[in-house]
Amino acid sequence: MSTWTPDSWRTKPILQVPTYPSQTELESVEARLASFPPLVFAGEARDLKANLAEVAAGRAFLLQGGDCAESFAEHHADHIRDFFRVFLQMAVVLTHGASKPVVKVGRIAGQFAKPRSADTETIDGVELPSYRGDIINGIDFTPEARIPDPNRQLEAYRQSAATLNLLRAFSAGGFANLSRVHEWTMGFVKDSNWYPRYEEVAQKIDDAIEFLGALGLSPENTPVLRETKFFTSHEALLLGYEQAMTRRDSITNDWYATSGHMIWIGDRTRNPDHAHVEYFRGINNPVAVKCGPSMPSDDLKRLMDVLNPEDEPGRLTLIARFGSDKVDEHLPRLIETVKSEGRTVVWCCDPMHGNVVKASSGYKTRPFDRILSEVKSFFEIHREMGTVAGGVHVEMTGRDVTECTGGVSAVTEASLSDRYHTHCDPRLNASQALELAFLIAEEMHGQRTRTTAEAVGY
Repeated sequence: MSTWTPDSWRTKPILQVPTYPSQTELESVEARLASFPPLVFAGEARDLKANLAEVAAGRAFLLQGGDCAESFAEHHADHIRDFFRVFLQMAVVLTHGASKPVVKVGRIAGQFAKPRSADTETIDGVELPSYRGDIINGIDFTPEARIPDPNRQLEAYRQSAATLNLLRAFSAGGFANLSRVHEWTMGFVKDSNWYPRYEEVAQKIDDAIEFLGALGLSPENTPVLRETKFFTSHEALLLGYEQAMTRRDSITNDWYATSGHMIWIGDRTRNPDHAHVEYFRGINNPVAVKCGPSMPSDDLKRLMDVLNPEDEPGRLTLIARFGSDKVDEHLPRLIETVKSEGRTVVWCCDPMHGNVVKASSGYKTRPFDRILSEVKSFFEIHREMGTVAGGVHVEMTGRDVTECTGGVSAVTEASLSDRYHTHCDPRLNASQALELAFLIAEEMHGQRTRTTAEAVGY
């Protein structure tokens, strides 16, 4: 670690970064960012790492989710509130089903950059640079909008700070109070077939709070009943921005990325010899790596050596994103690699990114049955191999969008155009997200029941 500095990544090959017209302007923006207050604090990142260590040990479950790519234009308090409400609903369902704490990590307050499969895109014979997220360029298909603008990083910082401020208020200011569990449901979700199941869970929570009240414990005198811990995460794609937000902790003197509590390396930028891995190896946050079908076992070994040489529990999360048709082939191979090395990781299932298809209408979508199939395979494979299925990572929104087909909300290919609002990839709407939470809870409850039966000899 003595050779690592926040800018040592600049000596390495790098992918998925824009070319800015003015290097001088870029350096000026990065210098301004470096003078700004941190968005998150080292102690919070350490807290998340300790919670993730519990996930790795099977004593907690990781729920990670949020927008595919945050949008400057859609930065509204109502959108943040609606996302948080659905997230709380999912967490309650999972906690009830698994009988274990849920570690809540949002893809929010920093998820502004997106890797792309091609540097350019062509529409009606016109070729322009690809949209890489609002922190880099604009989504409008015009030459002016697609020019990378470093000043967008300043707006990303401001919006992240405002979002974090609101999330902290929601988490600690009473919105997360378990006595309000019935109020977290949005109107359109009440038409879902799963809504009665949610109300049943909510009633059980009400009964439990009433019982605790008889013992003298209430949300007013017991913080755990009225508050929750909520952490943020994003793909740290734009390393100049991340470097500017890297600070030394005044207590430990260690380096931390202060742009988010947890950051991850994407499947396209995880080369052990490249810049993103170099940056990540020096920060002390919990970090994650997306693992796709193309990840060689030897690369995974090297990544574990570089990113977590001391095998610190909670430090490294592996986010598996294979697709429902490839998970059976590739996940066991990577699990066996981790087991053979004797390593401690958090295994998290991303059932979204490997299941994108193009509908006949031209819209990108994700069939809900494929999403569910990959989640079920993830749990089954871990059960068979004796390892911990630690979490799930989903792209979702609290809005009533029509972007992923299927589920009880019955979104069809024909209805995709009704409310297709994503700036990048399709997201689960609130009804589909809650449905997925129930299905995962049933999977975990069944797994817990089987484990108990085996323990008593049945």
